[in-house]
Amino acid sequence: MTRPDEKAPAPLLIEDRPIFSEPWEAQALAMAVGLREAGHFTAEEWAETLGAEIRRAGAAGDSDDGSTYYRHVLAALERLVKEKGLAAENILAGRKDAWAEAYRNTPHGQPVVLTVK
Repeated sequence: MTRPDEKAPAPLLIEDRPIFSEPWEAQALAMAVGLREAGHFTAEEWAETLGAEIRRAGAAGDSDDGSTYYRHVLAALERLVKEKGLAAENILAGRKDAWAEAYRNTPHGQPVVLTVK
């Protein structure tokens, strides 16, 4: 995380477009990679779960234009975390609520600070 007095790192680019639109996208993908590398699930389980989330979203009307890809990454990550018993659903829900509250109460342009209770 960049401190307010630090310059943010330049975004990673592919064909002059940023790979990640928001920091949370990179963080979600990094968490999935880290959990896979730690042996909590296999690459095959990750691919199957992410694919299932993408298909589920498509069946629900997702445009599949790439703009929602990291939402599918997050959904797949949450699903595997629950299925593998890495965090209870109420813990995940509580963290989401805390994040939403912190986001709503952060002045525009300031970094969001999540206080874990």
